[in-house]
Amino acid sequence: MKRTILILILLTFVSSILLIGCEGKVKPSVSSLEFSDEIPSQESWNATITFSDSGRITGILHAGHIMVFSSKRITLLDSMITVDFYDDNMIHTSTLTARRGRVNDDTQDLEAHENVVVISDSGSTLRSESLYWTNKTKKIHTPEYVEITTPTEQIKGHGFESDRSLKNKVIYKVTGRAKTNVN
Repeated sequence: MKRTILILILLTFVSSILLIGCEGKVKPSVSSLEFSDEIPSQESWNATITFSDSGRITGILHAGHIMVFSSKRITLLDSMITVDFYDDNMIHTSTLTARRGRVNDDTQDLEAHENVVVISDSGSTLRSESLYWTNKTKKIHTPEYVEITTPTEQIKGHGFESDRSLKNKVIYKVTGRAKTNVN
């Protein structure tokens, strides 16, 4: 009986130490958990990927950490990503930043997640938690909440689609709109 009580006390003590030791630990990023059972076929730090179409640069991506999963044809990006977008004449149009992302290696479609900001060269700024680039249509879009600030107005809403320069945009469910002061 004494031995059973001693074992129970010891197990309780060890469990308490393990639980206390887990407090304050940083959770791994979602992108690293997504394929946690698979080892990436390639891995890079502080890397750059250039996207092109018919010899023309359409985007340049910088990421602190890149993991390529060849068998799934997916590339995961984390540790802050930046994408510079270019138009058909290879003129810079906008810059996207986000904490993490994902590229479909077959379609070159991009997902950006967490603190997504797009700043266009024309002066518009888009903020959202998720944003998607569809390479075939050359459009950015999201079903999520967005805030867009232009030189003349601020618009908030849910659901968004635009070209890469943020000039031709649609917000599907506008929840707020305000004019900004133009000096």
